Amino acid sequence: MYRRKIIVFILLQFALCGLSDMSFAHKDDKEDDEWNPVSAGPITTWTAPLCGKGKFVIQPFFFYNRTRGSFDSDGHYKSLPDGDWKYQFQEQLFAQLGLTDRLEIDGQTVYQQNYIKQDDAKAHSSGFGDSYLFLRYCAFEENDWLPHMTGLFQLKMPTGKYQKSNPDKLGTDLMGTATGGGSWDPGLGINLTKKLNPFIFHADIAYSYPHLARVDGAKTIYGRYLTWDFGVECFLPKGLNLMIETNCILQGDRRQDGDSIPSSGIKYFNMSPGIGWSNDKIQTLLAYQRVMTGTNTDANDSVIFTLVYTF
Repeated sequence: MYRRKIIVFILLQFALCGLSDMSFAHKDDKEDDEWNPVSAGPITTWTAPLCGKGKFVIQPFFFYNRTRGSFDSDGHYKSLPDGDWKYQFQEQLFAQLGLTDRLEIDGQTVYQQNYIKQDDAKAHSSGFGDSYLFLRYCAFEENDWLPHMTGLFQLKMPTGKYQKSNPDKLGTDLMGTATGGGSWDPGLGINLTKKLNPFIFHADIAYSYPHLARVDGAKTIYGRYLTWDFGVECFLPKGLNLMIETNCILQGDRRQDGDSIPSSGIKYFNMSPGIGWSNDKIQTLLAYQRVMTGTNTDANDSVIFTLVYTF
């Protein structure tokens, strides 16, 4: 009888140990499967996961852009003359509304203040820039090898001033986008996200097709343009994360009154490192952005702060 009790006791111990091991293994697998850290995401690169059905998310961005010079049509850099300066404050508001778990509608608008000094002349203007509407559909959710994949339709709307500039304002009163003010630009794209603990990788590409616009009396068609972005986040303890992203745009020459304007296309490439802190309700990011090279574009250095709040 005593031996039988010992054997039963040993068997129970083995069974309990086995259940305990299974429990821990299941817990570890579950933790790996559910690794889903929150963050504000990169500055420009899209994050493929949607906000979710019935959720409303707002994300303000605060930009301070300082121009150190410009890149001409041949890509050569020229700094601002001594004593001249040019800078800008931007307040962007990005909002997301989840229609279903796989479909959301987004919008973005911007208000900006432009400052410039050329020789002895100074000017300042403020106003709204161009706005955007987006419709995003989740095609595939991430699995073992497939990234999260979301299709994108976007529409740039010419809500910023783009013509009849006041000469005394030195161009500060023009608020349209660099790719061309005054045009309606529909576009299609794709957003990708892949998690590899402790990193999350994001990438997107979009192709936009500007429509005919009349700018200061001239029939203008801006060049079609391709944008692509790539960002990486590295997640640290206590809600911290590091971020770096690259952004690029390629735009063809524009046409005015049927004639092509040579060397009028725009290109630029910039880089942005940043650091963020997040919890389940609020996500923040502070970043520095620098235009590294380009053509027909300002060479800017920017400090950017953003936060995300979910209702």
